[in-house]
Amino acid sequence: MLILLLNLAIFVALMLLLGRLSGQGLTLSRQVLTGLLFGVAAGFTMQLLYNAETIARTLEWVNVVGSGYVRLLQMIVIPLVLVSIMGAVARLHNAAALGKISLLSIGTLLFTTAIAALIGVGVTYAFGLSADGLVQGARELARAEQLEAKVASVANLTLPQLLVSFVPRNPFADMTGASPTSIIGVVIFGVFLGLAALQLLKDSPEQGKRVIAGIESLQALVMRLVRLVMKLTPYGVMALMTKVVAGSDVQDVLSLAAFLAASYVAIAIMFLVHGLLLTLVGINARRFFQKIWPVLAFAFTSRSSAATIPLNVQAQSQKLGVPASIANFSASFGATIGQNGCAGIYPAMLAVMIAPTLGIDVLDPLWLATLVGVITLASFGVAGVGGGATFAALIVLPIMGLPVALAALLISIEPLIDMARTALNVSGAMTAGSITSKLMGQTDEAVFAQDEQPETRSPAMG
Repeated sequence: MLILLLNLAIFVALMLLLGRLSGQGLTLSRQVLTGLLFGVAAGFTMQLLYNAETIARTLEWVNVVGSGYVRLLQMIVIPLVLVSIMGAVARLHNAAALGKISLLSIGTLLFTTAIAALIGVGVTYAFGLSADGLVQGARELARAEQLEAKVASVANLTLPQLLVSFVPRNPFADMTGASPTSIIGVVIFGVFLGLAALQLLKDSPEQGKRVIAGIESLQALVMRLVRLVMKLTPYGVMALMTKVVAGSDVQDVLSLAAFLAASYVAIAIMFLVHGLLLTLVGINARRFFQKIWPVLAFAFTSRSSAATIPLNVQAQSQKLGVPASIANFSASFGATIGQNGCAGIYPAMLAVMIAPTLGIDVLDPLWLATLVGVITLASFGVAGVGGGATFAALIVLPIMGLPVALAALLISIEPLIDMARTALNVSGAMTAGSITSKLMGQTDEAVFAQDEQPETRSPAMG
């Protein structure tokens, strides 16, 4: 008990020190970096000094800060998405622009997912990874049984059924996050509400103006709520990173080091692809990543694309010069469609590892084309939370005639890989938003060119 109290006292002291540093006018980037470094140091120290039981008891309390912050972000996701989409559509005054934004955003997400799948195939083949020789322990066997039980319900869902599931039958149920595609349902509901407001403005100008004014007031209120939560970002990152580092099993990591290394190589290559695509449309990739890295750091530690939506929207609109309408669409769609890491790289790597054990030539052009096509289409509706990659694998592998048991064998290093995959997912969404904005000629170049300034009022919103 004494050790637990001492650990918590040290953790609280680090939080107080972080708060003191944050109050000295540091930019959000430096605040997040400081919190991340504090978390790594605290977690590594616990690994060195304590046994598993002591670490688990300490992390149970540390998790109050980390998971509490993630829950606060999840709390504001649905209100932010709904109100922002409503406001964005109501201000468009042009339905064609809405269609173009959706087409470019989703098209970019799917295109990058197809590239990510090819990269996953290439890196796995280059590393010579195979499903043969992987050891199944008690935890892996239990996980395999759970996955096999889920396959029947997931694999029977056809693409038309999946598309129909996006249409909200009960928008209020979607607002509770009742299904993996709830965010898409909320986006569609918000679009229709915005279109209804536009129609009302034409049919009854006085009522329409009052409705749009109400939407703008509600949006201002929600953004104020976002600012309150954003102030806690450095503390949330510190707590989440402490949990990740202290809770990792070194032996498990070493036993699957080749897969871990291959995953990070594939993810790194895909980040370079994002930079290349941005450069091709005339966006300075280096400045882009400098501006978004605090968002990526949170995505990395939280392992939740959905929880990162508020940070995603804020960074696109206030740092990258992307209009709010495009930022909200790309961030919302990017949390459930075309996730480059979870829905692109991961299922491709598993497929290439399993296929040779069944006598399949992974370099067969027809098999490769089929795999990439299946992965791209299956990327619709992958949940933007931890475990989304497993859901994607449960869809892709059975369609390709491959068993899903391999996903269970990687459970011990899943969190370490999922962190980087989530950061890549969010980068893909922000890349889609920036490319869409640039191609439509709506990027505010002055905002994008502006250097980040020290923040004295709010770490996230200035």
